[in-house]
Amino acid sequence: MILAASIAGLLIGCGRVAESRLNPFTWFGGSSTASAVPASTAAPEADPRPVMDQISSLTIDRTPGGAILRATGVPPTQGYWEGALIPVETAEPGVLSYTFRAAPPPEPTRVSTQASREVVVGLFLSNQTLAGVSEINVAAARNGLAVRR
Repeated sequence: MILAASIAGLLIGCGRVAESRLNPFTWFGGSSTASAVPASTAAPEADPRPVMDQISSLTIDRTPGGAILRATGVPPTQGYWEGALIPVETAEPGVLSYTFRAAPPPEPTRVSTQASREVVVGLFLSNQTLAGVSEINVAAARNGLAVRR
């Protein structure tokens, strides 16, 4: 009887852990529109690729040893390639910021559908990088998205 009561008590406690900050699967929720100003379209000399036009989705997936930040961008035309999330310095503690950049096509291309233009990029973030982080922002030319703990 005592064993059954102990097990029941442990199971009740597990329900609270699933929603607590101790559960790594709840560290970052879904993406939301960031209140930050969109990235500057002026490309720094270190990276000549233009800033992605828009970001349509931003997710973070937990992995052993860290997480993968995945962003989907929509450029103005087809053919953009070599996309990347470029770190941006921020003065806010606990915030990681990135700019989504991609190389344009070498020749003019069609606009076509949004799905045919999408560029998906991913970035592995180690547990050490994520320590103390409560928000991750990714900026594009016309919008930005954020994921928060």
